[in-house]
Amino acid sequence: MNKIEKCENVSQRKVDKVCWAGRKSCPLCPEEKFKACYSHKLRRHLQNLHWKVFAEFEGFRMCICHLPCRNLKPGISGDQASGRHVAHYHCVVCSVTIARKTDMISHLKRHVNKGETEARAGNQRASDTYFNRKMKTNRQLVFCSLAVLAEERNPLECLDAFGATGIMGLQWAKHLRNSVKVTITDISDTCVKMIKENCELNNIRVDGGSRPPRGNDAQPIATVEVVKMDANVIMHLRPFDYIHLDPFGTAVNYLDAAFRNVRNMGIISVTSTDTGSLYAKSPNVTQRHYSCHIVRTEYYKELAARMVLASVARAAARCNKGMEVLLAVALEHFVLVVVRVLRGPTQADESAKKLRKLVHCQWCEERVFLKLGNMVDDTLPCNCHGSLPGKTAVLLGPLWSGPLFNTGFLRRMLSAAVQHSMDDIQPLVKTLICESECTTLKSLVHGSSALTNQVECGVVIKTLQEGGEAGPSDQSGKRKLGEESGNVLKKIKPDASLEHPPFYYSIHRHSIRGMNMPKLNKFLQYLTEAGFRVSRTHFDPTGVRTDASLQQFKSVLTKYSVHTCTTSTTTHTHTQTSVSTESTP
Repeated sequence: MNKIEKCENVSQRKVDKVCWAGRKSCPLCPEEKFKACYSHKLRRHLQNLHWKVFAEFEGFRMCICHLPCRNLKPGISGDQASGRHVAHYHCVVCSVTIARKTDMISHLKRHVNKGETEARAGNQRASDTYFNRKMKTNRQLVFCSLAVLAEERNPLECLDAFGATGIMGLQWAKHLRNSVKVTITDISDTCVKMIKENCELNNIRVDGGSRPPRGNDAQPIATVEVVKMDANVIMHLRPFDYIHLDPFGTAVNYLDAAFRNVRNMGIISVTSTDTGSLYAKSPNVTQRHYSCHIVRTEYYKELAARMVLASVARAAARCNKGMEVLLAVALEHFVLVVVRVLRGPTQADESAKKLRKLVHCQWCEERVFLKLGNMVDDTLPCNCHGSLPGKTAVLLGPLWSGPLFNTGFLRRMLSAAVQHSMDDIQPLVKTLICESECTTLKSLVHGSSALTNQVECGVVIKTLQEGGEAGPSDQSGKRKLGEESGNVLKKIKPDASLEHPPFYYSIHRHSIRGMNMPKLNKFLQYLTEAGFRVSRTHFDPTGVRTDASLQQFKSVLTKYSVHTCTTSTTTHTHTQTSVSTESTP
């Protein structure tokens, strides 16, 4: 009986302990303001008071805090002891506390403009092997450019300077086989280990590796070299025919080393993912990385591509080398430029002459490259600086003022895309060809287009997110080697770049208020009939690249636009006619 009473007393004390443990205090309020209560009341308190007025930044929610983190606000009599604590927010970047929500949002924007949030994201990125599926278009464009160079010289020594999972270098080795000698490098031990495991998954032998890939009986289809080394170090030590730079963010820190040992007539491709500074969201970061002044314009994507090319041209000129732009693409997530290296001080001088300032009118967005010896006010064809008070024009740049595309190289890239069954980028390459020629889309016949789609071109990779799961290697993307394949295209130089008009106009940006503008394809036809060169642009789906000035562009757009009232009157008349017809017996 005593044992039973003792058990009852113990269980009663446990129940009391659980009841008191169920009462929780608010973590954002002092105890004298909000006493401990049960979870359902605490949740209602947090929702109605703290979570209702939170400030969000990059996935973080800063709730309002009522703890005595700040000094007391003085009372009416000026006595601080009789005052009260001020509700405030805590910044997730620094340790400052701010009372008002709007002030906190402005404070966070200043952090973004100063680039203080990019460093933290960069450190987080560098510590992990990273595979971005959204960069598939980038990888296929780089592969096609390498395939074109492999038809000119054989074999190639190519470098993937930032391997990560190694997918890009593995695509090169798996499809081009003996035409390339691939070197993949990364500074991270985890990345190097992951690259070697992905080589084993794809039956590719690692140069110097002791473990045979995929069993002893399997013959490796290719060989790659995996090196744990900084990108700048390996580019200083060894020469290459093809170098691809794809760091996290800007690539300006690696351009000098890339141009130091690249061979003559070789190719350097640069991928920049710092879209915040390239697309004029952080002007101070742009000035710091690219030494360029830009503002937000309607053609900001082409402005970003020309800004990256200007940095590449300056790095080449420091090594007494020039460059020929083969391709420049700016999409939502990245900016990709592909250039051919031309050795010699004469070529360097010719490339340096194409770095010019851009005069941009902030009122009508007319733009023109500034020539040497020209006055700024006499350069723009618009009359905004005379009709409006104050200064309307600004100087942007320096930027690359030369062509952005090489038509012959793009056509050979399209052939390579068809040969290796890369259907995803074929429409993009066709648009680039028409943009380089400044013509409308024509029928481009390059063989059968009924080809099967592939998942990253048959390359199997292993990432940290996938763990140990890896399927068998897809062999559908293998290149069919034959003796006649090397004789399809001989070693020839690419065709000369056609001079296409710089920049483009957005048809929606310059539409007339109260008028319905024509369809884009019809408007391209109207501009062609007016005697102007015209084409679509990949930078903007509503953009029109043309050699017409902005005034001529607007005059053609006004001529073929229809008043909204006329359209509505016609529709109303048609509706009344239909109603009267239905009511007739």
